[in-house]
Amino acid sequence: MRDVTLSRRRLRTWIRLLRLTRKTENTLREYMRVSHGTTLPRFDVMAALYRADAPIKMSALSQMLLVSNGNASTVVDRLEKDGLVIRIAAANDRRVVNVTLSDKGRTQFEDLAAGHEALVDRIFAGLGPEDLDLIRDLLHRAEAEVPAPGASRVSDVT
Repeated sequence: MRDVTLSRRRLRTWIRLLRLTRKTENTLREYMRVSHGTTLPRFDVMAALYRADAPIKMSALSQMLLVSNGNASTVVDRLEKDGLVIRIAAANDRRVVNVTLSDKGRTQFEDLAAGHEALVDRIFAGLGPEDLDLIRDLLHRAEAEVPAPGASRVSDVT
């Protein structure tokens, strides 16, 4: 192997992580479309609401998903039309809207989640418990080095 700087190796690692993420996401996106007639963003919104297990503000949902309020609202609008989520005006401030899964939405999500988990399990079937622990630990270490948005360390690079 030719001599490659540590900086270049880190860059290649980032590209490999990005490639793996995109390939896996595209596989999951296609699975949701073909097997369930839905989209990955709908699944992501339903997953966030399922985990919350109580009505949450639309702004909190957007933050959980790392998307704009407008993007979250568009997906919630469609889910509401399909009877999968319920919007609830906050009692103390009518401008605040909370959202939660309906009973139908909760049931549908559980079905989607089972298939999603099975597919992810198949995708990563070549990794054993020790591999998964190592990857988790390495990713935690790498994640700890990523500056928060707007932090000065990003601008220090140039």
